[in-house]
Amino acid sequence: MTVSDTPDTSVVPVTLTVNGVRHNITIEPRRLLSDALRHDVGLTGTHVGCEHGVCGACTILVDGKPTRSCLMFAVAAQEYEITTVEGLTCADGSLSPVQQAFKECHGLQCGFCTPGFLTTVAAGIEENPNPTEDEAREMIAGNLCRCTGYQNIVKSVLKAAEIKASQEGSAS
Repeated sequence: MTVSDTPDTSVVPVTLTVNGVRHNITIEPRRLLSDALRHDVGLTGTHVGCEHGVCGACTILVDGKPTRSCLMFAVAAQEYEITTVEGLTCADGSLSPVQQAFKECHGLQCGFCTPGFLTTVAAGIEENPNPTEDEAREMIAGNLCRCTGYQNIVKSVLKAAEIKASQEGSAS
C-alpha cells in the first residue's frame, strides 16, 4: 500500500451550536452531523435508522427547518443553529407542547422514530399552527414508524397545535 492509497485521516476543528450551546470538536471532514451529535457532542436523542435520509429518525432542526442529519456533514453545520430533540424541552424543564401531546395521545411505542417525529412536528406547527388532519398527515409524511400505525401520531400533531395555541393565548 502506498501513501496515496491510505485514507485521509486529517481532522479539522468544528464549532457546532446545538440547543443554544457551542461545542468545539475536532473531527474528520467527512463526519456526518448525526454522528457528530451522538458521538462527539454526546446528544444521543438523534437516532440513526436508514442512513440514507429516507426514514426520518435522524431529523433535527437546522435554523428551525427539519433536516436529515445523516445527509449533512458536520463541517457544513457550523453557521447554523441546531436543535435536537433534547432542545425541544422548555427552559423550565417542562415538556414542550409537542412532547406533551405525544405523551398524552400515546404517539409513540418503541420510541426509535420519536425524536424525528418530535422535531418535524415542532417545525410543522410553527409553520402551520392550526393543521387539519390531512395537513397533519402531510406534515409527518417523511417520517417512518413501524409500530404505531400513525393514528396516534396524527392525533399528537393536532393536540400539539391545540396545546401550543392555548399556551400562547394564556401568555397574552
